[in-house]
Amino acid sequence: MEDIPSYVSATFIAIVVAVLGFLYYAISTATPGKKSITPSLVITLIVGWIFFVSVQTFNGYFTNLSGFPRLPLIVGITIISIIFLFVWPRTRAILKEMPITTLHYIHIVRVPVEMVLWWLAVSRAIPMDMTFEGSNLDIISGISAPFAAVFMVGARSKSRIGAIIWNVIALGLLINIVQMAVGYMPYFYTPTGSGQTANLGVFYFPYVLLPTFIVPAIFFSHLVSIYQLVFKKDQSQF
Repeated sequence: MEDIPSYVSATFIAIVVAVLGFLYYAISTATPGKKSITPSLVITLIVGWIFFVSVQTFNGYFTNLSGFPRLPLIVGITIISIIFLFVWPRTRAILKEMPITTLHYIHIVRVPVEMVLWWLAVSRAIPMDMTFEGSNLDIISGISAPFAAVFMVGARSKSRIGAIIWNVIALGLLINIVQMAVGYMPYFYTPTGSGQTANLGVFYFPYVLLPTFIVPAIFFSHLVSIYQLVFKKDQSQF
């Protein structure tokens, strides 16, 4: 990991900050009122989670590959937490009021994320197959996100069916790279003569925040968008 240029880490940290900003704005809009502490509380919890994961990374928790797969376990905790938000009526009500345009614009970060993945692959920290030069087409979601935000759920025009289709396809592209990333983790993958290295980059800071924060945030945005598109009847509120 020492061979990775510093601008790669700087770019990725900027992506983390941008995602935090998108989430804070979405939560603030869904919980209006000067006395509402919900946005600050949620962001504090998320930052606390990021700090916890980062500390564990520096302590070598994830690079210890003996025993059970630790990184997938942490990711599983985030997914369970997201599902819980849809189960609890109080949080579900907040999710329903999040600005759906913001939940679409957030996917723009998938473009710089793909650039970071490509830089990591060039440095042989992850397999090239996980980039847009390989089998990862997730960059399409990032490129098309502004168009989906403006022309499917924005003020200019709306298309509930189009937005649902876009979210399902983009979610499928996300699931594709996730299952690919899991398959290339050293728990499950042994490098062969194909020249593909194992997915090692995400075991180190700051890239560990990709599976433990960025991907769950993108997954969350898709789920909330689909939930609103299916169950929120008043399209004028999008």
